[in-house]
Amino acid sequence: MLIAREKRKENLAEYILYMWQVEDMLRAFQMEIRQVEQHLVAGFRVDEATRREIGEWYDNLIEMMKREEVTTRGHLQVVKNAMNELSELHLYLLHREMESHYRRLYADAAPHIEVFRQKSGLSREIPDVEVVLQALYGQFLLRLQKKDIHSQTRQAMETFSRMIAYLAAKYKQIEENEKG
Repeated sequence: MLIAREKRKENLAEYILYMWQVEDMLRAFQMEIRQVEQHLVAGFRVDEATRREIGEWYDNLIEMMKREEVTTRGHLQVVKNAMNELSELHLYLLHREMESHYRRLYADAAPHIEVFRQKSGLSREIPDVEVVLQALYGQFLLRLQKKDIHSQTRQAMETFSRMIAYLAAKYKQIEENEKG
């Protein structure tokens, strides 16, 4: 909850990746709040009120995942909405004259996006931004498992990282301008 709140404010792409990780952890704990409290909540070094709030946040996520029927696969609607926001910004920036830098970043990533889409069997209907985030999440999982990542894959991931970093920074800038 604390991490998610901060990531949502600072970097929408990191928030999405973090929430995918949380969804996967909740699935690993079979949506059992007792296990979540024992293995996740107990690890937070916070006061008791905050610990209770964190536990309630995980419990609410479990309930949402059950209600939205994403306990075995898929993503919460709130996470899909964040993904849609990034995808819409991506399309907007591609058509904006003043965004030649983003178009270059996307052009560098585009061939790798198609390769990843094909190798992963992803539909053409899945937006490029989601494909990129899936690739980055896959790389994260490989790193957790301490598996080797081929140099060509690392190069592709670097183009994805640059594209997503720019997109997330632009999203934050737009949000801050709208608030201020």
